[in-house]
Amino acid sequence: MSTTKKYKTEPEPKWYEQAPPEQSYRSILKWGSPSEFKHPNERLYRLMKQTFKMTDEDFKNPQKLGLEKVHVNNSISLTIEQIDVLRDIVGTENCKIDGYSRLQIAYGKTMIDCMRLREGIAENIPDVVLHPRSKEDIAAIVKYCNEQRIPVYIYGGGSSVTRGVECVKGGVSLDMRVHMKRVIKFNERNQTITVEAGMSGPDLEKVLNNAQELFGAKRAYTCGHFPQSFEYSVVGGWVVTRGAGQNSTYFGKIEDLVISQEYVTPAGIIKSDEYPVNATGPSIDEIMMGSEGAFGVLVSATLRIFRHMPENQRRFSYVFKTWDDAMEATKEIMQGQFGYPSVFRISDPEETDVAMKLYGVEGTAIDKLLIARGYKPMERCLMLGFTDGEKDFTKVVKRKLHKVCKKYGAMYTTGYVTKNWEHGRFRDPYLRDSLQDFGVMTDTLECTVSWDNMKYVHEGVREYCHSRPDTICMTHMSHMYPQGANLYFIFIAKMNTIEEYKAYHSGILDAIQKHGATMSHHHGIGKMIAPWLEGQIGKNQMDVYRALKRHFDPNNIMNPGGTLGLDLKEEEKRFNR
Repeated sequence: MSTTKKYKTEPEPKWYEQAPPEQSYRSILKWGSPSEFKHPNERLYRLMKQTFKMTDEDFKNPQKLGLEKVHVNNSISLTIEQIDVLRDIVGTENCKIDGYSRLQIAYGKTMIDCMRLREGIAENIPDVVLHPRSKEDIAAIVKYCNEQRIPVYIYGGGSSVTRGVECVKGGVSLDMRVHMKRVIKFNERNQTITVEAGMSGPDLEKVLNNAQELFGAKRAYTCGHFPQSFEYSVVGGWVVTRGAGQNSTYFGKIEDLVISQEYVTPAGIIKSDEYPVNATGPSIDEIMMGSEGAFGVLVSATLRIFRHMPENQRRFSYVFKTWDDAMEATKEIMQGQFGYPSVFRISDPEETDVAMKLYGVEGTAIDKLLIARGYKPMERCLMLGFTDGEKDFTKVVKRKLHKVCKKYGAMYTTGYVTKNWEHGRFRDPYLRDSLQDFGVMTDTLECTVSWDNMKYVHEGVREYCHSRPDTICMTHMSHMYPQGANLYFIFIAKMNTIEEYKAYHSGILDAIQKHGATMSHHHGIGKMIAPWLEGQIGKNQMDVYRALKRHFDPNNIMNPGGTLGLDLKEEEKRFNR
């Protein structure tokens, strides 16, 4: 299904709008539903041609689409006897050794993954894919693999953008989404739900929204966790990467939502208590969250839940004359102690310009009024969001927020822009496939920044991004806090080779670290960002991680090959502070 309207003044490119052939590379690299597509609208298409010095001719013949059938030559290093034992644990139907199954769970969704698949490159794949049916299956797998020194990797929803799921050392990969997706317990009195790690975002939300029917609850509930990957990510992935949903300014990041967890590790079962807080030493929950499969396999998690009250959402959008005005207003809102919005985003001038095109605002009456009042293109900044919570609370938040925005010279532009953003909030990733078909790459990196160095990081990283000619670099603040915010960079460029992509991507990570931001706010570290981790946190903290690794996984079978930088060589590390 395509949602793009036909172009009026530009010849429309020959977008690929067919479900990928079965067993093809494209069926793995494609985002989301096989039958859904999204393409740049006419204004965005015009901007790309202008920026990348492309013509309509360049969009007539797609490049490598990855339509070929997957062909894997990678040999299997496990013995027949080892595979037989694993097959006995999970059952014949839950043990896969064919090439397609092995490649399908080896890559995530960062651009290097898509580029490799288009080129037919199959590397870092497991020897065997297992579909565990229960905690007992996982315990038996980990025990046997530890005895046999077989590497163990974990695959959830597959939306990793940090090369977190790649099986660098072969071994086995546990596909958690097949069976490990049940509700274990619903507790309305405590407002918690316990689910298995493979439960998807939509399934969790459906269960909570229908709690009255399913559990005899008094009302409907929500988890409040809605990452852009919501439709194709799972609870386990959220937890082990310390993820954040787009509503996190109100509901919190995943570490704010987790009450307890249960892991299977080579050292045994780790299960935390189901209390809201405690003071019984360092938190085992904090130790395990963010471990990305390097310590053990997350089996289940107990999460806080919230009353589902969508009728109380109050949408807003504003346009500021400058980035500085928008930044100061945002800081004042977050430090005002009158409550927080739920979704809360501020786009810098370049992203605002693209957003006006993408969300159909450019050229409308609102746009013309903005220009007439001095809100100039490529200087103005868009703020959008909405509130969640009890109706009087949301009313107060919006009224107070409005007062601050007016103080900093913002023009109120109604909830129209926000509604358009909501329409595409989970669909924008579909654009990546359409763009890359014609050699245009888009990817993201993000970091946490304090208010006192927000401007420094924003300018410094963008300067590097634009050091590559003919490149779009959109930036926004999101996931706000009284002390700072997440700074999110989206870069779009005409880029065709894997090596060029890796060099540019590494340069941006260098710039993020050089300017004093964290290496990740919510994407995690994986194997892609791991070389920069020690440069941020220092050797002493890395030694703590290594000590934990030795305790939980002395034989280094859990997600080996660079995850969290735990087994990197010194020459592989990057230090830029």
